[in-house]
Amino acid sequence: MALPCAPSLSSSTHPPSSLSSLCHHPTDAALHILQPSSSPPCCSFLSISSSKHLHSRIHAFKGEERKREILENYGLDPSEFLPEPSHPRKTRRSRMEAEKARKGRRAPPQPAETPDPPRTTHRLLQVLCGTARRRKLLSPKGMDVRPMMEVVKGAAFGILQVAGGCPASLRPGGRWLDLYSGTGSVGIEAISRGCSEVHFVEMDPWVVSEVLRPNLECTGFVDNSVIHTMRVESFLKQAEESKGMDKSFDYVSVTPPYTAVDYAVLMAQLENSPVIGEDSFILVEYPLKTSLLESYGHLVKIADRRFGRTNLAVYGPVWAQKKKKSK
Repeated sequence: MALPCAPSLSSSTHPPSSLSSLCHHPTDAALHILQPSSSPPCCSFLSISSSKHLHSRIHAFKGEERKREILENYGLDPSEFLPEPSHPRKTRRSRMEAEKARKGRRAPPQPAETPDPPRTTHRLLQVLCGTARRRKLLSPKGMDVRPMMEVVKGAAFGILQVAGGCPASLRPGGRWLDLYSGTGSVGIEAISRGCSEVHFVEMDPWVVSEVLRPNLECTGFVDNSVIHTMRVESFLKQAEESKGMDKSFDYVSVTPPYTAVDYAVLMAQLENSPVIGEDSFILVEYPLKTSLLESYGHLVKIADRRFGRTNLAVYGPVWAQKKKKSK
């Protein structure tokens, strides 16, 4: 015997207005009137009185997805009865996976910076000639400060003494300016060979307190020395701003760290500085592949020597160049 077909949605048994009102507020109480049928697309509506026994069954299916599924089983469009689906609540597992992915995107932790090892000194240098001959001098271990090699220092002072007209010593009572002094070995050598006063310019406070000053104390040259703990550029700028005072020196040594200076800029600044007088001499230590001019202002190049990877140039007045050629 054929089963009677369920009344259509327009049937007076269940007015559309009632169904529409319930479905637009899809709660479990509203959806308990719907029961999915095992028969194809043909759907059946149960009366509210006959659905009491299904209320608890439908009440267990909470959530928007289940409501949509029930409406679809009855051939209805869920979008006409339900609001737009909200994002599903994340499960504990999904939250854990999201947290793990977020941690994976973090930058790897940076290793803690290890403090620099303490700086130490050793005695490898010595005074070559003069009143403090063979006196040992301190120098820092490592390459933070690169003292002038003794063979270069010996050759430099030999050239200066001959060019100045006194092969045995420097100009008596001369004043020396030691730029980038570091250990102070060049300026100390100058005092040992006859200079009465040396100004040391060194920017590293540790080198000044632990190397330069102890070297002056052990040689007994503290009273002949003036230490300027500052940058060379700042010292030269101050000399330019001090008008009306004789700031010129008889000798100026330039022994900078090779990669830390622009020799063209430095020599141009020296050329126009009041620290250079009419009869001054400039001693410049510079690396290979660096070009120096034949003259800077009124000073001309007297000598240019090479010692391995180190070059040495000496500039002085014209009369010193003629005297050296006559020798």
